[in-house]
Amino acid sequence: MNTALLRISAVLALAACAAPPAPVTAPAAGAPPSAIALSPPGADASFYPAWSRNAVIYEVNVRQFTPEGTFAALEPHLPRLKGLGVDILWLMPIQPIGVQNRKGGLGSYYSIRDYTAINPEHGTEADFKRFVSAAHRQGMRVILDWVANHTAHDHAWTREHRNWYTLRPDGSISYPLDQQGKETDWTDVADLNFGNADMRRAMIGEMRWWLDEMGIDGFRADVAWGVPYEFWAEARPALLSARPDLFLLAEAEDPRLHQWFHATYAWEMHHLLNEIAQGKKGTGELDPYFARQDSLYGRGAYRLTFTSNHDENSWQGTEFERMGRNHLAAFVLSATAQNSIPLLYSGQEASLNKRLRFFEKDTVDWSGPSLAPFYSAMFGLKHTQPALGNGPWGAPQVKLQTDGGDRVYAFTRTEGNNTVLVAVNFGDRTAAVGYQGLEHPGAYTDWFSKDWVQLGATGRLNIPAHGYRVLVR
Repeated sequence: MNTALLRISAVLALAACAAPPAPVTAPAAGAPPSAIALSPPGADASFYPAWSRNAVIYEVNVRQFTPEGTFAALEPHLPRLKGLGVDILWLMPIQPIGVQNRKGGLGSYYSIRDYTAINPEHGTEADFKRFVSAAHRQGMRVILDWVANHTAHDHAWTREHRNWYTLRPDGSISYPLDQQGKETDWTDVADLNFGNADMRRAMIGEMRWWLDEMGIDGFRADVAWGVPYEFWAEARPALLSARPDLFLLAEAEDPRLHQWFHATYAWEMHHLLNEIAQGKKGTGELDPYFARQDSLYGRGAYRLTFTSNHDENSWQGTEFERMGRNHLAAFVLSATAQNSIPLLYSGQEASLNKRLRFFEKDTVDWSGPSLAPFYSAMFGLKHTQPALGNGPWGAPQVKLQTDGGDRVYAFTRTEGNNTVLVAVNFGDRTAAVGYQGLEHPGAYTDWFSKDWVQLGATGRLNIPAHGYRVLVR
């Protein structure tokens, strides 16, 4: 069987077993005709659920969050997470994990044996329903990581519907394929055949089950850019019919996906900030980056920004390893940039400074120095400043000209009477920065110190080493 015919989109990755790929910012070979148009996403606010206007996301690693690794043990953390300012809880996959070809002792969350079941390590269906209800009472939404690209080798479909998988010439089921159509070493999962309409319908039905029966509020689509885009075009209306205000996040960096998803990953920004934080690149690289993003995405897109997530932490290192003393400055810049919808990973608020093992039990260390006041302040900024609204609700980003060199970057965003000025310093010394061309001079408040600051159209700002200033009016 010709596997090329089974894979409309040749691009494929497995986030559970490797670091995220390089960003996709142009049409990939083999993309479905309906998805090839590369015009910026529309700025129509009606495309987005109204509740997501200034939302922030928190990724929950259920296995590692508590010593028990259960929904019951996770539930008491909900008031704390609400107090932190979290709006959306993204749960990594919670279904039973495959045993055949399992990696490590517990296996990958992304090797799913049954789409419509609960991993007994986490609890029961009743436990999960109670958790979702408790999150809703706190005013938070719950989205589930959905692994559409592949299943475990011992999923029932491998026995009952072998033609729902990519098959080798000898009739055996293939591992996932790379961009050249060759099998990868992702041996714990079986590659699904999206050329099969019955499989696609079954997949959408399994997703509907979580909306209808479990009461969740949406999905984070794992390897969304490796699944033929025709599937997402088919899935979106079926899911919206069950939950008109659901939220869809794609693990992808491709503007075409904004035809169906509310948010995509800002991997390119993340990688760039790693390099700036390490001194390998200067802040001058940010201008062409933002210009490209504005051209590709416009104002009508949510871009997921982060300094850590489960892939980065486990495979590339903690934010302390990758960004050092600049990790907070990087978070400030990424979380306030145009189109940003910020993400926080499990334990970041407690300065989690270890790589969590992916295939074994490895509980988050909650005893580290608390960064909760910082992240709470950042999320409060997002919630209260109209200029920082998500996607079409937010204001354009305007660079503020400074003489700070290649370790300093500053910009403003203005919506009506609200202006937010953001200035970051990735350098080793306090920067006494001269600026010019501030479009909205006047009285500002330092968001963190609460001190009053009078700014002229031209003036100076002191920015701490490895630090930031956020001024609002």
